[in-house]
Amino acid sequence: MKKNVEKSESDDPEIGVAAVNRALSVLEVFSYEKRAFTLAELSEATGLYKSTLVRLYDSLKHFGYMDRSETGIFTLGPRPLRLAAIYKTNLHPAEVVMPSLRVMVERTRESAALYTRTGNSRVCAYRVSSPRGVSDNVNEGDVLPLHSGASGKILLAFSGEKGVDFDRIRQSMVAVSLGERDPEVAAVSSPVFGEGQALKGALAISGPIHRFTPEVVAHIKPIVFESAVQLTTAFGGESSAYDQARELLEAATT
Repeated sequence: MKKNVEKSESDDPEIGVAAVNRALSVLEVFSYEKRAFTLAELSEATGLYKSTLVRLYDSLKHFGYMDRSETGIFTLGPRPLRLAAIYKTNLHPAEVVMPSLRVMVERTRESAALYTRTGNSRVCAYRVSSPRGVSDNVNEGDVLPLHSGASGKILLAFSGEKGVDFDRIRQSMVAVSLGERDPEVAAVSSPVFGEGQALKGALAISGPIHRFTPEVVAHIKPIVFESAVQLTTAFGGESSAYDQARELLEAATT
């Protein structure tokens, strides 16, 4: 069992910052797998004392970030949904991204998504799931590891990560992963740029690894690649940045 090691607020010279950090640490424990907590569970998950959690809850409740049922179960409130909608609109207009994802799904019958980097993680900003009965299980808003998976490789490579493997990805502008993040999932990804060639995200097609045979991967690569080019143009980026990589891709698929 996790031991509470919380410091007294009076011992912290930055009381305001510490309080904010504690409040955010409470919100961070919620996930698709664990959406509700008792007070004891919340204390165990955060390492905070129950008395501190009750005080933090009063503030979080006031601003709409948390709720508590009559039986004492803590859940998220509605306010994070509003912030997520604002974040997505500022980041990538849905009316630009979603049509591209739908076309990718129609052409591959696998799931399509756009990932962005946040610190040392990646976030699924937009997703359209495969129409097939079996597909990989990722939802919009999910936070995934940055150092595994095709889109993670893309985000690292075009953020300046050093290494021979990342040099190859920067040259080809395509990354493939087979069972890296999840042993049953495969993916193909390409970078998307905006004005000034700023990296906007990683476009990806993913699905069960058994369906990603070499022939299927060869079919998916140009679809992801050209979709990334189209989104780059829509975001004000230079499509000419893909010209050399396109020649390499065409040579590899002929």
